[in-house]
Amino acid sequence: MQINSRRIDRLPPYVFHQVNARKMELRRKGVDIIDLGMGNPDQPTPSHIVDKLVEVARDPSAHGYAPSAGIPGLRRAICRHYKSKFDVDLDPETEAIVTIGSKEGLAHICLALLDPGDLAIVPNPAYPLHMYGVAIANGNVLSLPLRPDKNFIPDLQMMSKEIWPKPKVMIFNFPHNPTTATVDISFFEEIVDFARRQEIIVIHDMAYSDIAYDGFKVPSLLQVKGAKEVGVEFYTMSKSYNMAGWRVGFCLGNPEVIKALAIIKNYYDYGVFTPIQVAAIAALDGPQDCVREATAMYQGRRDTLVDGLNRIGWSVNSPKASMFVWAEIPEAHRHLGSMNFALKLMEEAEIAVAPGIGFGDQGEGYVRISLVENEHRIRQAVRNIKRSLF
Repeated sequence: MQINSRRIDRLPPYVFHQVNARKMELRRKGVDIIDLGMGNPDQPTPSHIVDKLVEVARDPSAHGYAPSAGIPGLRRAICRHYKSKFDVDLDPETEAIVTIGSKEGLAHICLALLDPGDLAIVPNPAYPLHMYGVAIANGNVLSLPLRPDKNFIPDLQMMSKEIWPKPKVMIFNFPHNPTTATVDISFFEEIVDFARRQEIIVIHDMAYSDIAYDGFKVPSLLQVKGAKEVGVEFYTMSKSYNMAGWRVGFCLGNPEVIKALAIIKNYYDYGVFTPIQVAAIAALDGPQDCVREATAMYQGRRDTLVDGLNRIGWSVNSPKASMFVWAEIPEAHRHLGSMNFALKLMEEAEIAVAPGIGFGDQGEGYVRISLVENEHRIRQAVRNIKRSLF
């Protein structure tokens, strides 16, 4: 008897499971693995946000079901935030919806927009859900290679008007996970123009909008004139406010797309726990020192890792944004492939990293290193790598 649906059969084995399983085996044996694999913030949520959560959680009336689109106050707060940060005007009633983290929203938006066989353009490498959210919705992926000679920026000229079936959706994200590539507003202008001409819906995942270094300011897709006519942008509180486990995100932009997502969410879920939503308002409307401090912390870790790896002979580039370093495997070990190289680092250097193949076939030959340990542990990781590889 066939147990799994064909939908499950379309999903490949989860690449990171093998790395995570071995990490847990070694930790059970007492090995001190320095985990630079998952992009999971290691710092606590700022106290004023936690205090608001606790305050509202003590109110018995706040414990019922919350609306799946999010409470009105939080939708208004994210619109105020976008106006303050990007000078973008949004209608909280029709152009903003709260999601249970951006990952849930991205998965459900594929179900809301794609029919079986519909084509979605997805850069490669990519955050896995960008590809597999399409597969789960029974859509098909048109892979758009991101190449180092193009600084991992999509080349829209590669996409022909003769593609059939015509793509319905394009999913991308900048600052990019995993490559850390960044773009300026002119790239978004090109995207909006392309989407308008091709009648494609744009979905931009902006998970790292605040984690930028050396004075770089991350632009929003919605800053471009006409962007709301062609697409939406996902924003998350996970990284900027160290709220990864709280699961608070947003989808913002085109009213028709927001409405379609709202319909799907009405059937699939209720909203985020109300005290969490009220605490998220406190985060967005409150002092932003915590965001600046988090960015400064990640920049210090970036400098420690990049300087250390280059010093021992592993040539890596310094990212302008995100909480990762995208590192080409040293030539002497490139024959191993990214999975075996990641396992080698775990076995011999006691460090966990993410193999590039987990982000698509164009990620082969690289590993993603997350800045989720303190500088002391990062220096220790560099010493372990030197001992193992060089």
